[in-house]
Amino acid sequence: MTKRHGEWVKDAVYSKSGAAKSAVTASWSRSLLVHGLDPETMRHTDCVDDVSCRRALERLGRLAAIAGPAMDRLFAAVGDSGCCVLLTDASGLIVERRGKVCDDEDFQYLGLWTGADWSEARQGTNGIGTCLVEQRPVTIDRAQHFFDRNASMSCMGAPVFDHEGELTGVLDISSCRADLTDGFRLLLRNSVTDAAHRIETENFLRAFATSRVIMGTGKIGAGPVLFAVDKDDLLIGATRKARKAYGLSRESFNKPLPIRDVLEVAAATPDLDAAERAELRRALAHARGNAAQAARDLGISRASLYRRMSRLSLR
Repeated sequence: MTKRHGEWVKDAVYSKSGAAKSAVTASWSRSLLVHGLDPETMRHTDCVDDVSCRRALERLGRLAAIAGPAMDRLFAAVGDSGCCVLLTDASGLIVERRGKVCDDEDFQYLGLWTGADWSEARQGTNGIGTCLVEQRPVTIDRAQHFFDRNASMSCMGAPVFDHEGELTGVLDISSCRADLTDGFRLLLRNSVTDAAHRIETENFLRAFATSRVIMGTGKIGAGPVLFAVDKDDLLIGATRKARKAYGLSRESFNKPLPIRDVLEVAAATPDLDAAERAELRRALAHARGNAAQAARDLGISRASLYRRMSRLSLR
């Protein structure tokens, strides 16, 4: 006799090594044991009213305005493949979606609709809720969903972080097609992850539009590694990836912190000659090599400028 979906879920959860085998089983455990959900419950997803949904979208502010065009571009690439594109807030509430009219009936029946709550506490293991919990891109394919009623879907979710590194929501691609190949699911996951990173980058650049933005080193494709500094090269902002890569906490921004200390390009003790050399070079470059103009910009005499250049072996 073939096991039902709910039996597979419970067997995996209650096995001694089940939760350690995969992230999916760990999510099933949270759904069953923490949230008290039943994998074979067949009730449909309820949606909040339009006013509540609109307010949730407005709370995303600038990020929602940036995400809209990104969703349009993503949907233009995947919409003909029977996919819809979704944006949620940090609670898992779907605040905006893109979908083909011919597919709307199926997605609405499954609850992939504006105003629906797809948190893990509400829907169990799924591409949106599990992504919010783990704060990383996830793919939940068909029977990997906690609820049997969601086992006809494949969902690829990517977290979206704001300019302060805080989790803001999820960008998701979902499909009801049964013929998705592993390669195509991977392509969809990479596409939604790249789109989420582009949203984060544009949001960060707009948040620090009047500041200088510096790119740090990091794994390609793992998210933007960006820092914002003021006119004195003191750190005033960093993306989520930059904070993780360079060990920055919220407290790191409570006091002045030179970006050179963060990037570890300075020596153990301050190099005053290097700092002065850099300042002179910037002044000369700004003055297009005109020493008299550079001296005026620095507030020193031309003779003083030449003496300093000679001491630092600058031409």
